[in-house]
Amino acid sequence: MNIENLKLFCLVIEEGSLTYAARKSYISQPAATKKIGQLEDEYGALLFERVSGGLHPTHAGEVLYPFAKEIIEHYKRSVDAIHEVTGHENILINVGASLTIGEYLLPRLLGYFKKEYPQMTFSLVLGNTPTILAKLELNEIDIALVEGLYDNDQFIKEKFAEDELILVTSNEHHWKNRKSIQLDDLTEEKMIWREPESGSRIMVERFLEEHGVLFQIESAMEMGSIQSVKSAVEAGLGVSILPKLTVLKELEYGTLCEIPIEGVKLSRELYIVQKPQRFKKIGLTYFADFIRGALW
Repeated sequence: MNIENLKLFCLVIEEGSLTYAARKSYISQPAATKKIGQLEDEYGALLFERVSGGLHPTHAGEVLYPFAKEIIEHYKRSVDAIHEVTGHENILINVGASLTIGEYLLPRLLGYFKKEYPQMTFSLVLGNTPTILAKLELNEIDIALVEGLYDNDQFIKEKFAEDELILVTSNEHHWKNRKSIQLDDLTEEKMIWREPESGSRIMVERFLEEHGVLFQIESAMEMGSIQSVKSAVEAGLGVSILPKLTVLKELEYGTLCEIPIEGVKLSRELYIVQKPQRFKKIGLTYFADFIRGALW
């Protein structure tokens, strides 16, 4: 069994082109054709057929694909395991994180973790929760740290922390000296939102709608990142409800003010998500244990 042939086979399926797959593999097209031929000889079946100028997997190719992906993944894990035992090279952990966790929580945690395990290195991918979980499903990452709800029984998920959603204003806002406000007071203000697909925005909108105030609140603007929302609030363009994790520095330095809403506590759970694996990276186990044991 030639692992490189299997890798090329998967790449041809994913690219839909032998030419592109050969280019990405840094080999010539005749060499790629030869490798696919060797694989077809080994399995005794035609794996591709040419359709409309491109290559399409036959039924045999479609059956082989998930097995090939798993074989490649287990081979990679076996190499990692031997490297861990022999100490021949650093351990690489591929981490996927939702934007809030990746931008505001992970850098500090990775710094602490690296002091304890200097031989471990990280590749970090950021995205929204559905994107990160899709990468976990495709084995593009080893572990996911996400917030928000999702439904996939194939994953193992466990809560590792909670993050409160709080109302913030500029340090010159007329609420800045109030101990709290009523929920209905929000209807007097302009709200600065994240983009509609934001998990925290969806959660806040759902809560406000349930309490009959969402459609009474005037929207000032939508921003594509938490940083831009914070900047707009600091400039006095409106108020916002944001994950507390994202505004800790601004609250400490006094550029933003937290205003409690009477009787309201919104929080969301943060999760470690993994795929069930018979053989796990030793480094991955250390990392997951570290996240669980962090002081929240």
